[in-house]
Amino acid sequence: MTEIHKKYRQAQTPKELYTERIAVLTEEIRQLNKHNRLVVVLELSAIGLAIGCVVAYTMWSNVAALVVAALFIAAYVAIRRRDSRNSRRSDEKESLRSVYQKELNYLDGDFSGFASGEQYVNPRHEFTLDLDIFGPQSLFHRINRTVTTGGSDFLARELAETRVRTIDEIEARREAIRELSEREPLRTAFMAQGRGRQINTDDILEALHAVRQMQVSRLAAHWFVHFAAVGSIIVFYGLLAGAVFGPLSGALPMLWVLLQILAVYLLFGRTLKRINQSISIILPRLGTYVNMIMLIVTADLKSREGRNIIRQLSADKQDALKSFRLLKGIINALDQRNEVWVPISNALYLADYFIVRRFLLWQDRYMGHIGEWIAAVSHFDALVSMATFRYNEPAATDAELVDADEVVYEARGLYHPFLGQKAVRNDFTIADRHYYIITGANMAGKSTFLRSVCINYVLASCGMPVFADSLRVSLFSLFSSMRTTDDLAHGISYFNAELLRLQQLIETCRQNRHTLIILDEILKGTNSLDKLNGSRLFLQSVTSLPITGIIATHDLELSKMQEEYPSRFHNYCFEIQLSDEITYTYRLSEGVARNQKATYLLKNILKSALR
Repeated sequence: MTEIHKKYRQAQTPKELYTERIAVLTEEIRQLNKHNRLVVVLELSAIGLAIGCVVAYTMWSNVAALVVAALFIAAYVAIRRRDSRNSRRSDEKESLRSVYQKELNYLDGDFSGFASGEQYVNPRHEFTLDLDIFGPQSLFHRINRTVTTGGSDFLARELAETRVRTIDEIEARREAIRELSEREPLRTAFMAQGRGRQINTDDILEALHAVRQMQVSRLAAHWFVHFAAVGSIIVFYGLLAGAVFGPLSGALPMLWVLLQILAVYLLFGRTLKRINQSISIILPRLGTYVNMIMLIVTADLKSREGRNIIRQLSADKQDALKSFRLLKGIINALDQRNEVWVPISNALYLADYFIVRRFLLWQDRYMGHIGEWIAAVSHFDALVSMATFRYNEPAATDAELVDADEVVYEARGLYHPFLGQKAVRNDFTIADRHYYIITGANMAGKSTFLRSVCINYVLASCGMPVFADSLRVSLFSLFSSMRTTDDLAHGISYFNAELLRLQQLIETCRQNRHTLIILDEILKGTNSLDKLNGSRLFLQSVTSLPITGIIATHDLELSKMQEEYPSRFHNYCFEIQLSDEITYTYRLSEGVARNQKATYLLKNILKSALR
């Protein structure tokens, strides 16, 4: 734990913690910048004094001046290293401060610092479009803190999962999220690795795939070639020693060097070029992956899911951290090659040969595991986002999961997570294969309530906390139809789009044991009588399927289905109060809504206009 976290680990709320961390980091950055200015002065002074000593030596031939010059140069090197270390520390603290500032902005309702997941919007998905799972101001936008696009994809898959999970899976996920939510320094350090930019996982995987498919000569990996290369280096230095200290001609080591350089160029020059072209794209992000893997494998996680991720990254003889460090070393060696240094390095120690050999050995030992390691980092990346969401929402609570072969949904004090603590809370219980007709005026709260029911179920099934005083649920499939749109480009009218959505609903429900369906105005694209008859026909037909449903409607006639099927259909409403102005209670109650605001508003308009 850093000094920052030791100083303020007693902070009571997320907002207090973020504010205090920002204050401490700001002061530390200020001190480092002040120190850096002093270091620059010292660097210039040291190099200036060294030059002065050299000038003094040339003028007076004083050997002591050369010694002092050497000391000043050594001091310059030491100061320069210290300066580099301080610059890195300053950058790290800036990244940490940026993470805390974004979290503080989140608590103030500003999510602009996070990706919204628009690329995951899918109108054909069973529920994500209707529930605002993806896109600006969405659930994903609120949760997402991912550093990699792989982590973003993992998080999106979890939120959009249609497979019914097991209780054990959810409990394992919940355990991992809870553990990480309590490890704020680890989460913040991990998020800070992104430096405000996401690493494109696909680019890295594509580059690594190209490396894996690359056909290169295996000559450098052969033991005999390695033996010959080491022997050649020994011979060169033997000839050089013989020429310097013995009777040998200086032409011999020079000739040997030229032969070495030529052999390396002919045998490995083309291979090196192909390797360099294939993996150069990885270099800018490889250091970040090394840091992220280091944070994960040293985290000492106790949860089952956390331990599995660490096990994936640090299996015996296939250590991810070691692999990425080796690859980073190879790439750095390639990056440092230049026209001047290549012949010298090949002359002195056959550098190009050993780079190719290191790469081939790395490829043989580690290449097959890279995809698995990157997937493990992406998994952890998504868990950090979920855990941060849990930490930022201390008022949320864990749902109680019920092992039942039916739809169970019992909510007390349920509210929509986007509305915060000021939201009106409602109690609601859903029984298996029952249907709930909800009526009410526009803006009375029907659609928001439907989304509250669903989005809290999505959170519960992902192992994240829910927004309710209590929520007791079994595990079932979910399907919604609330935002059907036309598709004129493909000749699909609004009404046809509705029919296609209902057809998709039926096909989906037939494939699942139990499904909760959420409908907001069935068949909106037709006339009132046709809409009523069609809605009744649809609901009567699906009662034979393993479906439980909530249906919001303005059509009060549809509520009469309770009279025909009292054991299966139930009426609820969001009533409004009409007096001098409209009052919205947002309270769910049993019965059918009687007050409709359209007529009331129109009367007021006509009364005012015809005066």
